[in-house]
Amino acid sequence: MRDLFSIGLLLYTIPSMIDLKLLREQPELVKQGVAKKKFPCDIDAFLALDRQRRDIVTEAEQARAGQKAANNLMSELPKGSAEFKAKVAELKELSAKVKELVAKQDEVDAEWKKAYLTIPNIPAPEVPIGQTDDDNVCLSVWGDPDRAYANATPHWELPWFEKYIDLARGTKITGAGFPVFMGDMARFVRALIQFFLEEDTAAGYVEVSPPIVVNPQSATAVGQLPDKEGQMYYMPVDDFYLIPTAETSVTNLYRDEVLESLPVYHCAYTPCFRREAGSYGKDVRGMNRVHQFDKVELLKWVKPGTGEDELKSLVEHACGMLKKLGLTHRQMLMATHDLGPPHAKKIDLEVWSAGQKRWLEVSSCSLFTDFQARRANIRFRDADGKLQFVHTLNGSGLAVPRVLAALLENNIQDDGTVLVPECLRRWMGKDRLGDQRS
Repeated sequence: MRDLFSIGLLLYTIPSMIDLKLLREQPELVKQGVAKKKFPCDIDAFLALDRQRRDIVTEAEQARAGQKAANNLMSELPKGSAEFKAKVAELKELSAKVKELVAKQDEVDAEWKKAYLTIPNIPAPEVPIGQTDDDNVCLSVWGDPDRAYANATPHWELPWFEKYIDLARGTKITGAGFPVFMGDMARFVRALIQFFLEEDTAAGYVEVSPPIVVNPQSATAVGQLPDKEGQMYYMPVDDFYLIPTAETSVTNLYRDEVLESLPVYHCAYTPCFRREAGSYGKDVRGMNRVHQFDKVELLKWVKPGTGEDELKSLVEHACGMLKKLGLTHRQMLMATHDLGPPHAKKIDLEVWSAGQKRWLEVSSCSLFTDFQARRANIRFRDADGKLQFVHTLNGSGLAVPRVLAALLENNIQDDGTVLVPECLRRWMGKDRLGDQRS
C-alpha cells in the first residue's frame, strides 16, 4: 500500500501541460484560448476532477494524521488494556480507510491525467482565428512566383525522374510512399542534408545525432501523444514509435533535467516517418507527400520572455537557406485551425513550385512557450535561484522532399537537365542533374 509520501510524489511526477495555477485561477481565460483551436476538451469536467482529486488527497492526509496520532497514543497505553484494544480497532479502521482512499486516488488520477493531456496550449494573441487555409496570413514573400519559369513541369513528369527516384521499387520493398533515390539523386539528397547541417552549425546550432525510435514517454512529452497515434508508426513488441520528426528525440535530451545555461540550440538530421493518413490525389504525386523522408530539425530551449525574438531568428535562418538555394518562398502565420496541441504560434515557410503552380510547405517554425517543458519537466534557475520551466521552439531547417521537388521544377534547362544551385555543387561535383549521358 502506498503511504502519504507516495501519494504526494505521484502528484509531483504526473507531467504538467497547461499551468495548473492558471487553469484553477483563470479558467475562463483558458477556455477562451482553447476554444480557438480544433481540439475539443471539457475544461469544467477537468476542474471538477481536479477538485475531487485534491479532496481525496486532503482526506488521505487527515486519515494518515489520525493513524499517526493513534499510534503515538497507543504506545503510551498498557498493552491489553481496554483503551489499547480500542486504539487497535481504531487503527484498523483508519488503515482500511487510507487503503480505500489510495485505491480511489489511483482511479481518479487515471481519469485526471487522461483529461489533462487533452488540454492544448493557448494560442498567442496575434495568431489569426480561422478554420481554413484562407485564414492564414502571409507575412512576407521573397522572390516572384509570377515570373516565367522556362520549361517548368511537375517533377514527376521529368523524362528521367523514374531513373533517379524509383517509387515503384520502394513500393515493392516496403509500400507506397517509400522512395528509393538512385545515383546522382541520392548524392543530391545527401548534398542538401550536408548544406543544411553546415548552415545550421555555422549559425550556432550544436549538431546531435539522436535515436529514430522513441518510447511513449518521449512522444507524450512533446505533445504527439495523445494526438498523432494514427500518423506514427508503432512497434508494439517494444512499445516504441518511429519518430515523425527529430523534435521527438532531441527535445527529450533534457527531459527531467535542469539546464545550467540558456539558450541552448541544437540541430539534428534524421529520417522521419509519417503515415500521412487521408492523403490522396495530387498531394501524393512524386515527392509531395511520402511516408519516409529526410529532414534537418532546429530546436531551441530559451528563457521565458525571449520566445518571440527566438522565433524570428529561427524563421530568418531557415529563410536564409531558401534564399541561397534560389527558391521563391513566403512566410505564413498559421491560423488556429493549423496549430497542434503544443503550439502557441506557428510560422510556415512555403516554396513556390513552378511545375505544379502552387506553394509547398517546407518548414514549420513553432513556439510552444512552456507547454512541452512542463510535460518533459525541463527547467532552469532564474536570477533568484528559483526553478522555472524553459520555453521551447523548433522548426525544419529544412525538410528535403518538397525542397527537392521545387528545385527540380524551377531549374529545368532547355536540354531537360536541372541546374544544381551553386551552394550545393561542392558536394555534387557537377552543376547539372538528369544528364542522360551520365
